[in-house]
Amino acid sequence: MAELPKIEAVAFDCDGLMFNTEESFNVAGRELLRRRGHELTPGVLRLMMGRRAVEAFEAMISHLNLTDPPDVLQTEYEQLFREALEGRLKIMPGLLDLLAMIERRGLPKAVCTSSERPYLERILGRFDLTTRFEATLTAEDVTHGKPHPEIYLAAAERLGVRPERMLVLEDSENGTKAAVAAGAVAVSVPHEHSASQDFASAWLIADGLADPRVTALVEGKGSCFVTA
Repeated sequence: MAELPKIEAVAFDCDGLMFNTEESFNVAGRELLRRRGHELTPGVLRLMMGRRAVEAFEAMISHLNLTDPPDVLQTEYEQLFREALEGRLKIMPGLLDLLAMIERRGLPKAVCTSSERPYLERILGRFDLTTRFEATLTAEDVTHGKPHPEIYLAAAERLGVRPERMLVLEDSENGTKAAVAAGAVAVSVPHEHSASQDFASAWLIADGLADPRVTALVEGKGSCFVTA
């Protein structure tokens, strides 16, 4: 069991954590690979999820020995994703209550995503969430993408806190590794598309954003421990 750290800021991943976009990513990915005679397996997902686009597609190309360059795959994939997202996009359960709770405590918040800024701005704006975050960091803001810790170290600096006092909520193995490497309090919130990934390094594996243990961390109550 570990002492509960004093949380002074909270950083959120975006896709699959704040919004149910992973299903649309998977629909697009399955079609992209079907056209090339491949399947979107859990192994491919594990390599790609949480990474910046160029790094994700480079991993896909290497793993499957594809001949397409990353930019061609990305362009085709983005069109498929836009089509898949239409009519599917929703806020993940518990997000709005958690944001309100964080705001009642007066803690600054950031979004740290491997997606590009225009996409993040569109998706936050669609739900009037843009002004609720003191900082937003995207693929363009870092030299190294997740699982490198750069994005979370930068978030802590922008929010004016030490990394070890920042709670990070992530849904992927790569994102969790980035948060852990930054020294943050990493909480993994797996979903059906990431449940088979390795979250052993997380401070806590939560059942969702409404998990009472997440609430306890935000409110500074009790103690938490790493779950299997």
